[in-house]
Amino acid sequence: MEIVINAVLTIVGLAMLCFGGNWLVSGGVTIARKFRISNLVIGMTIVAYGTSTPELAASVAAAGEHSAIILGNIVGSNIANVGMVIGIAAILVPLAVSKSVLRKEIPIMLGVSFLLILISIDGELSIYDGILLLVGLGVYGYYTFKDAMKHREESKENVEESKNNVYLKSFGLIGIGVVILYFGAILTVDNAVILAQEFGLSEKIIGLTVIAIGTSLPELITSIIAIRKGHGDIGVGNIIGSNIYNILMIMGVGAALGGVMVAPDVFIDYAIMIIFSISLLIALKTGIINRVMGACLALGYVAYLIFTFFN
Repeated sequence: MEIVINAVLTIVGLAMLCFGGNWLVSGGVTIARKFRISNLVIGMTIVAYGTSTPELAASVAAAGEHSAIILGNIVGSNIANVGMVIGIAAILVPLAVSKSVLRKEIPIMLGVSFLLILISIDGELSIYDGILLLVGLGVYGYYTFKDAMKHREESKENVEESKNNVYLKSFGLIGIGVVILYFGAILTVDNAVILAQEFGLSEKIIGLTVIAIGTSLPELITSIIAIRKGHGDIGVGNIIGSNIYNILMIMGVGAALGGVMVAPDVFIDYAIMIIFSISLLIALKTGIINRVMGACLALGYVAYLIFTFFN
């Protein structure tokens, strides 16, 4: 009977993710148009921050006795974001992406991924490593803000005059969306973990798969909703931004709270994370991720799950 209740609560959490993702995208698009900021930047900042809150919550909760879950959650989420989220989204609708993603955003994502690997070589992510990542987050945030302001005037889209409460409404939608995503993800992850434990899965596998998939659901739901609304740049920008924030912000916070031990076998998952990131870079060379490419990413992720469960 308890398993049935956990399954029902998991479904309720998924429903909350759907509603939260919809409101988050709606508020973000409105602000992007009002401030003449590109959808890509909004996707990589407001939306990405919002959809990364489940990973942050899970990492803070796991800090200390279950610090291994933090690293598994971050690496597993980054792999899931590319393989599962972009893969499924591209299967539904081919994704057209700005060329600037190839020149700047994806290289930054790869750069912070290699930084994570570099500071993991000694077998531990120390408090100082966490502070370094948080400093990197500040630098990246400043860069994103300056870039947004630089290209703000390039937007020639005429924005209709709206009522004075448009900002309040938009930020309200974003706030409500983030809150619902947060609690929906917690509800989903907590009950999914209970179900996984009932089937005898290890803590490592739970971190890399169940929690990683659960905390990536906001990205999946939000990206699909954004793409269906015709905002492909928000969908892809959300994924790239989330992967960057997962390492700089969430891993930074997790390590700064008390350090994280790095098991030798995690470097295999690091390598797979890099391979998926490079695959995304290659897939975007033509400026579009078609259904075939999406299917390859999704199948690659399924293969990774099978490898993780049976390795």
